[in-house]
Amino acid sequence: MGRKQKGRCVKRNKQINVGEKEELVQAPHSFVFHRGLPGEHIVELTKDFRRVMEPFTASALKIRKKNTIKDFVSVAGVLHVSHICIFTKTELGMYLKLCRLPRGPTLTFKIHSFSLARDVISILKKQMVYEEAFKNAPLVILNNFSGKGMQLKLVASTFQNMFPTINLTTINLSTIRRCICLNYNMTSKTIDFRHYAIKVVPTGLSRGVKKLVQAKIPNLSKCQDISEFLTKPIASESEAEDDETSHVTLPQTLSSRGNHANSKSAIRLYELGPRITLQLIKVENGLLDGEILFHEFVHKTEEEKLAIEKKREAKKKLKEKRKRIQEENKRKKEIQKQDHKEKSLKGIQKKKESDILLQKIAKESAEKSKLEEDDDAQYYREEVGEEPDKDLFQTKIGTKRPHKHMRYKSKKAKLDKS
Repeated sequence: MGRKQKGRCVKRNKQINVGEKEELVQAPHSFVFHRGLPGEHIVELTKDFRRVMEPFTASALKIRKKNTIKDFVSVAGVLHVSHICIFTKTELGMYLKLCRLPRGPTLTFKIHSFSLARDVISILKKQMVYEEAFKNAPLVILNNFSGKGMQLKLVASTFQNMFPTINLTTINLSTIRRCICLNYNMTSKTIDFRHYAIKVVPTGLSRGVKKLVQAKIPNLSKCQDISEFLTKPIASESEAEDDETSHVTLPQTLSSRGNHANSKSAIRLYELGPRITLQLIKVENGLLDGEILFHEFVHKTEEEKLAIEKKREAKKKLKEKRKRIQEENKRKKEIQKQDHKEKSLKGIQKKKESDILLQKIAKESAEKSKLEEDDDAQYYREEVGEEPDKDLFQTKIGTKRPHKHMRYKSKKAKLDKS
């Protein structure tokens, strides 16, 4: 027989043929979903945030109401998931919870205001949204997170660890096509979340030369000669090229046209959305449950903290005790199950032995009856002097046979009369 060929699905799925890359395994992955009261805006905001977290997130994650956090934690290790982003909606407002798997901490933010990605893009005069930008993780830019309090450092490290780290010596600048900007406002204690697409354009070129460099077809209807088109005065297309702070000297040659190594280029940002204004409310030590390390509005005294700690320890001990009792009951049930199984096997064995014994007894009784019949036939020959009939000494089931001497006497009397 010939070798069986692989199907189309196996050929398309490269992960079946080739193992996962190390950089893909080490990159932080995330789950993004929503909980609480239903609403169109929270669903759209969840989808927009998944778009921000691409490509290392579950873009088509299906959530059911019966799913719990334990369900996500149980599959997180297999899928290399390190963070969970939960959007919740209550009667008081909307919140965002960032959880580090598997044991925390958990950061809770209140969403003061937000704008969906479709609304942000619709108000822009120039839009730049393309799928190629979402094939690589975004660059994280933090501002004003060096204030007082360990909570700001924790927020900064949490957002940084949600995305892959960048090696400055080996990074390919052509893969950096998006960025996330987080700005902390010290007066209002809020965080401005923004999401941009990055575009690098060469500087110092006229509009006509730039079109030729970027392989665009120029409009020569108003020019007498191509030289007139090329010798037009330099005119910038945006304020980004006029602003010298946006000019950079490229250390590498980018994939976009006109951006060569050691040449000057300008950086443009096109907002992709969503816009979110966050405020840190609470920091918990565990995964959605644990010691509260920071709270913006509730402040506890040392006595209250000690009482809460004692209550948490008592709850933990009670949980461990219930777990031990449950394990002990489970062990007892396993022992009872094993004993019942052994008894069942013993009963089956005894039944087999009894059946064998009954068969043996029946066989012996059959042999005994056969011997008795042979003795009766011999006795008949000696007394009567002729061969007995075949059916004379065969026993019938359910009928009681008279004693052999009575049978012989009655038979002899009949023969004498005849």
